[in-house]
Amino acid sequence: MFDYLIKGGLIVDGTGSDAFHADIAIKDDRIVEIGEIESDSRETIDATGLVVSPGFVDPHTHYDAQIFWDPRATPSNLHGVTSAIMGNCGFTLAPVNTEEDADYLRRMMVKVEGMPLEALETGVSWDWNSYGEYLSKLEGNIGLNIATMVGHCALRLAVMGSDATEKIASPEQVEEMKTLLSQCIEEGGLGFSTTRAFTHNDGNGNPVPSRVASEEELLSLCEVVSEFEGTTLEWASDGCLNGFTDDEVELMANMSLIGRRPLNWNVLTVDSARPDDYKNQLKALDTCTEKGARVVALTMPVLVGMNMSFLTYCGLNMMPDWGPILGLPVEERIEKLSDPDVRRFMEERAASPDAGVFSRLTGWGRYIIGDTYSEENEGLKGRAVGDIARERGVRDFYCLLDIVLADDLRTVLWPAPTDDDPASWHMRTEAWRHPDVMIGGSDAGAHLDRMSGAPYTTSWLHDCLHGKSLTTLEETIHHITQVPAELFGLRDRGILREGWFADIVVFDPETVNAGEVVLVNDLPGGTGRLYADAHGVHRVFVNGVITVVDSQSTDNLPGTVLKSGQDTYTVKIPADA
Repeated sequence: MFDYLIKGGLIVDGTGSDAFHADIAIKDDRIVEIGEIESDSRETIDATGLVVSPGFVDPHTHYDAQIFWDPRATPSNLHGVTSAIMGNCGFTLAPVNTEEDADYLRRMMVKVEGMPLEALETGVSWDWNSYGEYLSKLEGNIGLNIATMVGHCALRLAVMGSDATEKIASPEQVEEMKTLLSQCIEEGGLGFSTTRAFTHNDGNGNPVPSRVASEEELLSLCEVVSEFEGTTLEWASDGCLNGFTDDEVELMANMSLIGRRPLNWNVLTVDSARPDDYKNQLKALDTCTEKGARVVALTMPVLVGMNMSFLTYCGLNMMPDWGPILGLPVEERIEKLSDPDVRRFMEERAASPDAGVFSRLTGWGRYIIGDTYSEENEGLKGRAVGDIARERGVRDFYCLLDIVLADDLRTVLWPAPTDDDPASWHMRTEAWRHPDVMIGGSDAGAHLDRMSGAPYTTSWLHDCLHGKSLTTLEETIHHITQVPAELFGLRDRGILREGWFADIVVFDPETVNAGEVVLVNDLPGGTGRLYADAHGVHRVFVNGVITVVDSQSTDNLPGTVLKSGQDTYTVKIPADA
């Protein structure tokens, strides 16, 4: 007898092949039969009119901390994600030697990934030292499958202590880091991640440890990865934001070649107003391929809701020369933002070429006012700044600052996307067809009160079926199942196939979507995060166990830690093919 029989659904198997009607039988954690099935089962699910697909694979998350207080990794689980990759950008919570180092990592995560300090201090146990001890806390206590990279910052801190943020490692320290990375991978780490991006600073405002490392150190650690089966590489850099220099292209090609593994980076942003950056980043991928490397860019297929604030750290702090102003104590900041000369300076600097990718935040008139906190701003929620500015007869940027100042900087601001135009969407469809571009980059688990990338799977399915319809249902599902599963070498996942793991999503093609993004105060310590419900998700199976019923989580926690070599196979690069 089968455990479950899914009857009469439209099977989209993840390969990109045409959909077909069939039944699927599940026994224990595997798919045991696909076809016309009449055998008995403990439970039969009528999938008439529904789509049955593989579970979705999110290739770039930061659930490293949240998974402790939220083992289901909400809301990703509700949106059909059954496997997630975390430990990206060089940021992990292990290995860690001392409480002082743990405190550094917590405060670093507050700054670089927007995780509230209260949640990190009260919601995470921090009762481990080694990477294996960290993973052991997760095994048996998670609702989806997770694979986690080993972060360069924690490695450096564990070996060098406070020197990690200031000094080049000695040859002996590099050897110690290599030994420690080997141990972490032997204990289940998926590979090695790092960052050299100028946006990544620690809790003290200084570059995170990996940004201090030499290229020799970086490449030595990539070489360690080549010694283990089923591993991979990931990085963030300045080129991920503003286009790659020749030196960066050479470096990431060498990382892949020396590591003999694919290297992925986050995130390829597509904006018709900045076509040169787009062309530069695609050319970088092609150049790496010509050298025999495999470098893959992640890109999001939907526009991610993101808010801004002049009170707390966000993307606005990255505008050229804005950081020192927005980093002032609140009273001094308010004084500066009231000064006409400072306002002119900030507006001019934001409009300069130095803004790079952050120029996407400069459509001041298109900002939508969110929550407000003063009598003066009563009734402004939901209105566009440009409309208010015309009523007041002032410049858009000055109007925005006036609103913010009336709330003592607490106003929530929702920038309307500047890249929601036909030309940008045409460029995105081109990118999706590039062999080294992969859908992903949700950052789920990070920037909790600023952005909501986790629902991209259901949002894209809705857009595919009922919106712009820029690609087929089969290709959409292929991009979020088989493609990422194969990049990371996930064994027996990413396709609906007999004998493979029963990671399955059953959804209603008429209603599948993500709900409205709202702020919910459900984090440890009572802090908030942006959250969106799922619509039309009938069932989600993880390893043959139901984890979602009618877009709501069950109590089941059938997920597993996907360990390199054991649960993954080695993905070759062109030079080794």
